[in-house]
Order: sequence, then structure tokens, then C-alpha cells
Amino acid sequence: MPFEQVNSKGQTYFLHQREVTLKGGRLQTIYFFGKEAKEGAIDALPEGYEVIENTRTGLPILRKIR
Repeated sequence: MPFEQVNSKGQTYFLHQREVTLKGGRLQTIYFFGKEAKEGAIDALPEGYEVIENTRTGLPILRKIR
């Protein structure tokens, strides 16, 4: 079951993970939320991250815990 987050507007978002190649050839893992659970959906928050919400749009965002 993919990790889901319900925002203050009642919309459900699912957490996804993807490996991307940067211009210098380095691989980087990115995390993003989508309205549908598609390929790359993950089951739990990555360790060391928390979910915050964009106050204007309601879109959930991951950020590193300080």
C-alpha cells in the first residue's frame, strides 16, 4: 500500500520515488507526490524526512528533518 497524505483541502496524494541522472552523470533519488499511485510509488517515508504542506496550493512536500 503506497504512502498517502491527505492535505488540508481533503485531497489525497501518493508518495513516489525516481532515480534521475544529472547533467554531470551523477544519479540522484527524487521524491514527489502525485494524485494517483503509479509506478515508483513507495510504502513509507524515507528515513530523515518529514511531510510539510505548501500553504497556498496544499501540495505536500518532503523536507529533510533538521
